[in-house]
Amino acid sequence: MVLTARIESRTTGTLTGFGLAAPCAFGRSGVTDAKAEGDGASPRGAYRLRACHWRPDRGPRPATALPTIPIRRGDGWCDDARHPLYNRPVRLPFAPGHERMWREDRAYDVVVVLDQNVDPAVPGAGSAVFWHLTKGPQLTPTEGCVAVDPDAMRAFLARCDTRTILRIA
Repeated sequence: MVLTARIESRTTGTLTGFGLAAPCAFGRSGVTDAKAEGDGASPRGAYRLRACHWRPDRGPRPATALPTIPIRRGDGWCDDARHPLYNRPVRLPFAPGHERMWREDRAYDVVVVLDQNVDPAVPGAGSAVFWHLTKGPQLTPTEGCVAVDPDAMRAFLARCDTRTILRIA
């Protein structure tokens, strides 16, 4: 099945699929056809859902057929294009550039890894492009991901598996 994140303004749109629809947010720089590390844009394209990570201290394991991985303190994601673990999960402390997966805001309470720039990861072509939660009740731009509210995420995830594609169009 395909989920479609349809662009309606520079940083917002609607995610549809499985008979569901929800507002979504894109990167602060909008959507791009040429994703680059740090550009703040969500990459246009179709991406398979790889795995769902969640914060067990902030809610139950999401009901989904995707592989689920609990987020632990010290989990990170390498965003240093010069490092061999670029665009891969890492354990903190980690000296090269990275993103913390255990965050104070609610964005990564549930986060789905997309297969953007994964096998192989091309240095500089973007890292940590996720489908995650909005930081609060308002739709605010992401750093280059797609975000929806928690209720919408759980409703969509209940219907997703590793064959599901998220299309940003």
